[in-house]
Amino acid sequence: MRTVGVEEELLLLDPTSGEPLSVAGAVLTQAERASGGGPATVDHAGDERPGGTLDRELQQEQLEIDTRPHTDLGELGVELVEWRRRADAAARAVGARVAALATSPLPVTPRTTPKDRYLRMGEQFGLTHAEQLTCGCHVHVSVESPAEGVAVLDRIRVWLPVLTALSANSPYWQGQDSHYASFRSQAWGRWPSAGPIEVQGSVRRYRALVADLLGTGVLLDEAMAYFDARLSARYPTVEVRVADVCLRAEDAVLIAALCRGLVGTAARDARAGKAAPAVPAALLRLAAWRAARSGTADVLVHPADWRPRPAHEVIADLVDHVRPALTSSGDLQRVESLLEHVLARGSGARRQREVLDRSGTLLDVVLDAVELTCG
Repeated sequence: MRTVGVEEELLLLDPTSGEPLSVAGAVLTQAERASGGGPATVDHAGDERPGGTLDRELQQEQLEIDTRPHTDLGELGVELVEWRRRADAAARAVGARVAALATSPLPVTPRTTPKDRYLRMGEQFGLTHAEQLTCGCHVHVSVESPAEGVAVLDRIRVWLPVLTALSANSPYWQGQDSHYASFRSQAWGRWPSAGPIEVQGSVRRYRALVADLLGTGVLLDEAMAYFDARLSARYPTVEVRVADVCLRAEDAVLIAALCRGLVGTAARDARAGKAAPAVPAALLRLAAWRAARSGTADVLVHPADWRPRPAHEVIADLVDHVRPALTSSGDLQRVESLLEHVLARGSGARRQREVLDRSGTLLDVVLDAVELTCG
């Protein structure tokens, strides 16, 4: 069975004012102390196997957690919650809390993490870098080889906007209603390499594309090839990067399950000789914009004919598309249950708007997110 792992970025917030705090360094120091002076790892009832990590990110107001690779979605969900709670415990020790918010509802001037690469990014990209305080959810799914990975990338690209819609959790930006369900995806799109790419067809062509991007001198390194989905430079995986960090850990598990289903389905289609949909990246950008604008609350662009359809219909067709893979991995019942919950209550964006409608203050939106993050 294919393994799946999740990386999540979390905001560090003042529990009184709700404003982001530049305390990532202090939180990580506290987490290392709590783990006996070494890297923070999850203790599974005394299990000493290597765990995931808790690490810095681009800005000092955020942390990144990542899990081990899992075959069982239940174990993945347990580890995600453990890491969220561990990060929050370390944050509490320095007067902060963590929140799974893809953007800060309250105004913030981010402070860059003092790491050489991040500082060079600031010099190169100016305001794009300076304002980039966004939190995503990246899913790694194992592949057998780079060739299988590229075949997968070519075939999953048309469905990725649906994952953005399901995970949408960033309606507010700098104290204002963005009128998007996922404004994170809009802010992230400022990076020159972000977004969908064309069908590649081979590892050689994919590697040549990355090399050409680096050859322009615009990108600092290969890690800045911020494609919607890409071959991981560190692991034998495909990395899917379109989702907002989810308010609830169970929604992150849903996104991970759908990613594994998409990868398994794409690999099967490639083995059967089924051609990748030759859809221009420009069309995918419009589908991604539609998903970011309204999430699951309105229409999505259907990859069958590229016309708007009710979101619930497009989501149902995604599940039908990956149903054999979900059945094979034993994920189908869990996915159907988790999806039923998301469609009934909405994603994090809807929750944030509902809290603001009730209370009238973005502080309450932040505090509600803090409680749901580790719940």
